[in-house]
Amino acid sequence: MTDTSTATPTAAPTICPALLYDDAKAAMRQLTEAFGFTRTALYESEEGVVLHAELVYGNGLVMLGSRGRGGVFDDAMSEAGPSGVYVVVEDADAHHARAAEHGVEVLSVPVDRPYGSRDYMARDLEGNIWTFGTYAPQGPEAAG
Repeated sequence: MTDTSTATPTAAPTICPALLYDDAKAAMRQLTEAFGFTRTALYESEEGVVLHAELVYGNGLVMLGSRGRGGVFDDAMSEAGPSGVYVVVEDADAHHARAAEHGVEVLSVPVDRPYGSRDYMARDLEGNIWTFGTYAPQGPEAAG
């Protein structure tokens, strides 16, 4: 028997990527200005170090903070390489144009994929890979 109580769709995201940056403030600027995210939370130390921030896009959320601030998560992520995040967008071409206008490193321009998506790929200021596309995963409600 499978426990599906934790897989029930909710209004709030139940899976949120968490990324650490050497310059979290620059990352937040790029994610909001070039990629269209909206910052909804920011917690800083007295010295201005980003301890935790939340940025939303649609009904998705990414959490981020500053690398090198200590703690279990920071220690565990110290040797981590770049991460990859997929974000569903309505218009990959328009989204790509916005990112390109802001000087984002585009790894692949928008293309049509055989599984029905149109997407492009970009690298953020610290090497994380972001794919923005029209493919919308169906989520747990489609499985059952």
